[in-house]
Amino acid sequence: MLIVYLIIALVIMLGLVVFFKLNVAIALVIASLFMGIASGLGLVGTIEGISDGFASMMRDLGIPIGLGVILGKLISDSGGAYSIAHAIVKKTSEKLALYSIGLAAFVLAIPVFFDVAFLILVPLAVQIGKQLNKSLPYPVGAIIIGAALSHTLVPPTPNPLAAASILEFDLGLMILVGTIVGFIATLLTIKMYFWFLDKGFWKKETDEDATVENPYGNLDIPENPPSAWLALIPIILPSIMILLGSVGNVIFEENPEIITFLSDRIIALLIGALAAYLVAAKTLNKEQRDASSSEAMQATGIVLLITGAGGAFGAIIQGTGIDQAILDIFVSDAQSTLSIILLSFFMGVLFRTITGSGTVAGITTMTIMAGVVAGTDVHPVWVAMASLSGGLMLGHVNDSGFWITTKIAGLTVKGGMKTYTTSEALAGIIVLLITLIGAHIF
Repeated sequence: MLIVYLIIALVIMLGLVVFFKLNVAIALVIASLFMGIASGLGLVGTIEGISDGFASMMRDLGIPIGLGVILGKLISDSGGAYSIAHAIVKKTSEKLALYSIGLAAFVLAIPVFFDVAFLILVPLAVQIGKQLNKSLPYPVGAIIIGAALSHTLVPPTPNPLAAASILEFDLGLMILVGTIVGFIATLLTIKMYFWFLDKGFWKKETDEDATVENPYGNLDIPENPPSAWLALIPIILPSIMILLGSVGNVIFEENPEIITFLSDRIIALLIGALAAYLVAAKTLNKEQRDASSSEAMQATGIVLLITGAGGAFGAIIQGTGIDQAILDIFVSDAQSTLSIILLSFFMGVLFRTITGSGTVAGITTMTIMAGVVAGTDVHPVWVAMASLSGGLMLGHVNDSGFWITTKIAGLTVKGGMKTYTTSEALAGIIVLLITLIGAHIF
């Protein structure tokens, strides 16, 4: 019956979002109420579980997410993000220029949101595509692939940042695995997507919107922006600090207090945000930097609310003991690794396809699987990778990212399906394959 209640709770959540257009966070709380009461936690117990789950998630992620968004906004507004992208593209040969655009998108989408990375890169990418005599989907697809993979897999973006807390493993490991897998997947996915395009997948007459004038907009880059190396400091520094704690765990029996302090995600991202503030001072005055930080915090609000509500839903699920029921029904002793990875992936695909939100898909799937993975030999980082890769799949017309990329790039809905939906689906499948290999080896 716990499985039945969970299915009903998910139907309630998805129905409220899809048919009644209710905010995802509110829908998650309502689904949590149903799940807790129906499963016998009681009225008071359900409310306490929701409160505790929300508080626990915010305790671990609230400040880091806010600091990460501020960091990214300052780097973007100062022109540092453009400097990074331009430097990466400039350092590569003409033959690899489109791959370098994808790698530039991968780097930029680590500190900033997907749509910001896309908006920064698309004018540069389209210009390079014209120089190489490549049609529009080549540069646009490369940006989507790189940005989507790092935004999905590499902290401090919300989903991979939440993965370490929800599944209870080292954040440094998430940074390391997410970066390596994402980098490899970016190159492989771009190669495969270009192969499809070379075979005549794209039809300009039906896939590009000829009525759109100047779809790429005017890129407003401040004069004399920070150099690429300078702009990279706030991005790289927090990762190094967090990884310091992971290395310390290997070297020392117990990490010295100073290493534990410096590698804490709050301290690491605080240092990164302060570094971004200093870097941005090259082009932005104090009032402009303060305005940029304020805008970043406004954008953070809904992300924090959804993340916290996902934590509440996860706490209720864990309180019912359903994780053991899922383990008993879906995971056999003979194929536990394969079953867990595939279950995580397809649950992520389901939530992303219906809700259109990769954040909801990843966090919901990981909270359901958190208790399941504890009873198996599968390392939780691979469950996170499977859940997140599933949440990367099949973004379409109910996804804001679909419309941003489609309209900015001047594509039709069909063209959007052939770029945004197809490229992300390929990326999700490739990450799944790498995850299956990794889960069986490590």
